[in-house]
Amino acid sequence: MHGEYKVPGGKLVVVDLEVDDGLIRDFRLAGDFFLEPDTALEAINAAVDGMPVEADAATIAAAVRAALPEGAQLLGFSPETVGTVVRRALVTAPGWRDFDWEIVHEKAVSPRMNLALDEVLTARVGEGRRRPTLRIWEWNESAVVIGSFQSYRNEVDPEGAAKHGFDVVRRISGGGAMMMAAGQIITYSLYVPAALVQGMTFADSYAFLDDWVLQALRSVGIDATYQPLNDIASPTGKIGGAAQKRLANGGVLHHATISYDIDGQTMTEVLRIGREKLSDKGTTSAAKRVDPLRTQTGMERSEIIDRFKATFRALTGAEDGGITADEYAAAEALVESKFATDAWLHRVP
Repeated sequence: MHGEYKVPGGKLVVVDLEVDDGLIRDFRLAGDFFLEPDTALEAINAAVDGMPVEADAATIAAAVRAALPEGAQLLGFSPETVGTVVRRALVTAPGWRDFDWEIVHEKAVSPRMNLALDEVLTARVGEGRRRPTLRIWEWNESAVVIGSFQSYRNEVDPEGAAKHGFDVVRRISGGGAMMMAAGQIITYSLYVPAALVQGMTFADSYAFLDDWVLQALRSVGIDATYQPLNDIASPTGKIGGAAQKRLANGGVLHHATISYDIDGQTMTEVLRIGREKLSDKGTTSAAKRVDPLRTQTGMERSEIIDRFKATFRALTGAEDGGITADEYAAAEALVESKFATDAWLHRVP
């Protein structure tokens, strides 16, 4: 069996192994990482060899860590990485290039329609009725998008939202509220089969699914990094955040919102950003928490989106695609039955 895992921001880690009577045998670790001393490689191989195939990633990582010689240096990977790639080898998890991808970037629609499209397209991928897809959002009005489990009254100032022309909507994924001013945000969604993230912890899947956009951001001069669990950041501040929803049919939604431009004062009037949250981020101002792409790059929003698409296309071989009339109709029906209803918006008062 063979498994590969590109560490987000790190190196490629490769394992080859056999399975004999429920045990891992002939285990061999390889990759373009750095490891000192040389004997540490033999120690890692010996630690994993003979482990039961049911061992989870954390158990494998603990065995590797315990076997490392004193003072060992692992650069570009970690014991947890070894655990992840072993699990992916055992379930024969595919990589990005093993799927036939498409990129969708279509007309501007309402915030509710964008959220409905996320649910519809994720379900279609899970059912095998759509290719795995990267979709770049465009929207025709500004909105505050709150997480599936957030309290409406705790997160949004309705008067401030109305004053500044922000609709308020609720998405199907968890996470925090996002202020999405039209033309000031870059939002993308990935609709992928669960097989792509097999063998990964939930946290690892966030980093894995956002690694391509970190590469795109670095290509325009931003030293972008992933900050667990779901932030994308640079040395000068937060850039954006991601969220996920996994459907029972095997479809996985991973979407992220990245700030291109932002009005920090408006943010404080629209969102009820608590002092505790700001304190946790090490700052006293909502405006300072986010450092948008426009100030860091000087590039037009369309130019950055083009770079995103080019990077994703180079990594996956994706082709340009579109949303079908049937998918739009299904999303419109879902807007009416769910996303436009008070019951959904206020399901957590």
